Amino acid sequence: MQKVFITGVAGFIGSNLADRLLADGVAVVGWDNFSTGQERFLENALRQPQFTLVRGDNLDLPALTHAMAGCDQVFHLAANADVRFGTEHPRKDLEQNTIATFNVLEAMRANGIKRIGFSSTGSTYGECAVIPTPEDAPFPVQTSLYGASKVAGEGMIAAYAEGFGFEAYIFRFVSILGERYTHGHVFDFYQQLLEHPDWLRILGDGSQRKSYLYVQDCVDAILHVVRAGTAASAKHRTQIYNLGTAEYVQVNDSVRFICNALGLKPELRYTGGDRGWIGDNPFIFLETKKIQATGWKPKLTIEQGIGRTLRWLQANRWVYEARPQK
Repeated sequence: MQKVFITGVAGFIGSNLADRLLADGVAVVGWDNFSTGQERFLENALRQPQFTLVRGDNLDLPALTHAMAGCDQVFHLAANADVRFGTEHPRKDLEQNTIATFNVLEAMRANGIKRIGFSSTGSTYGECAVIPTPEDAPFPVQTSLYGASKVAGEGMIAAYAEGFGFEAYIFRFVSILGERYTHGHVFDFYQQLLEHPDWLRILGDGSQRKSYLYVQDCVDAILHVVRAGTAASAKHRTQIYNLGTAEYVQVNDSVRFICNALGLKPELRYTGGDRGWIGDNPFIFLETKKIQATGWKPKLTIEQGIGRTLRWLQANRWVYEARPQK
């Protein structure tokens, strides 16, 4: 039986990926330090005999190497994804994203594991002049510590593929939506409207254009690509794919979708400017022709993904108490 190692298994994407792999009959070793992950997201996985949960931190290389022993491939999803507050704790991106990725690669090398799937980000493109942005767009100046740390992680993965014969799949996501979502604009807007349904604070001017992808479509894409194994025959044994939908919406559109679903008409209070925070890209729209040429395409629209996210948050309001406060 195949055995897969997932870092960040108790997180949003990691727990959904674990459930899918287990349903497919794959054994999973899940690794998480539970700094942001939720054990409740693993309730289904923990009932499966082929699932093993190991509590540990990516900065602990000996423990990580030991836990990874016997696995066939790695999905490295653990990261600090806090773009908005990155400048308040700059070392966190270095440690949890860049150094952690180096440790994952070293643990793989020690265990003879050659295949890795990596959750990168569309933020690596900074404020790219090419829209929609393809995988081969020139990298611009980095605008967030998060994006910069992911660029460094991508570079190390590609170098390990070249130097040690790894097979690497790098996925540059737009923002992901759906069940077990605990971070982002839908989460924040719904929290505000629970506290004060008569008004809503919106960072920036609401005209920011963003693309989003439903989490199950994201998992479909990751598994579709990795199982095809195309990196094994690629020139440098590394494949990079943008993951997203062939559409984008304005923040104001998201506000409208959410308020209509809740039956609310709050006063909208904008903070002003064309972005909400340092590193906020006012226009994120990734070209996805490469992944769609493999036969994958998303099943849900952005509006449908926002709707499912909101319904999940309404049914699971415990996540607002469970998420660590900044």
